[in-house]
Amino acid sequence: MKPKAVFNWSSGKDSALALYAIQKENNVKVTSLLTSINTEYQRVSMHGVPISLLEQQAKSLDLPLIKMEIPKEPTMEEYQKIMAETMNRLQSQGITHSVFGDIFLEDLRNYREEQLKSIGMKAVFPLWKKNTLELIYEFIDLGFKTIVSCVNETYLDKSFAGRVIDENFIKDLPENVDPCGENGEFHTFTFDGPIFNFPIEFEVGEIVKKTYPRPKESEDKHDGDYVFWFCDLVPKIQAHT
Repeated sequence: MKPKAVFNWSSGKDSALALYAIQKENNVKVTSLLTSINTEYQRVSMHGVPISLLEQQAKSLDLPLIKMEIPKEPTMEEYQKIMAETMNRLQSQGITHSVFGDIFLEDLRNYREEQLKSIGMKAVFPLWKKNTLELIYEFIDLGFKTIVSCVNETYLDKSFAGRVIDENFIKDLPENVDPCGENGEFHTFTFDGPIFNFPIEFEVGEIVKKTYPRPKESEDKHDGDYVFWFCDLVPKIQAHT
């Protein structure tokens, strides 16, 4: 019997491609999706995607959705406590593995592995160390469709928010921006592809600017607050059964 795994689902392209890869490898059985939700906005953390669209993704993927509610600006202690409680609950249900879409952030991987190891669970990274330019082209070639839901103004201007990722998008990226946005340059919402049973329908709304205070201990050399541009994605009513 294959080990049971929870998939850490962000609603974006890396998650979609990682889920595709892990299902293709067939070494673990993904039994549910786990997504962090901003309690104040009731949207996917950092991606800004409405819960209703996230729920439609889960329905199209035919996987149960677990929503982990996180405060607007949690301390590391608060986040770790919420995550530990969630993972302990999943472990009690027979889940032994946790799958992530991370590609090359060593510190983040080490953190995830250490946290899971402390409760006897294992982390899985289907996309680890793969070339991000090759990955984004593979994503497009497989038929996935994704839209940029959020950009970090430190790296990209407002015009990139709300764009569907295609070859032109990739060519327009500045040289210092990772093609998969692995350094947090942009976030996405994936609305169709080979793992979905039906496409997620939505309309593109307004582009909204939001600022967040830069942590004092941040190693980021830029001054001032973090500035992000969010593309509001407006759900359409669907009748899929």
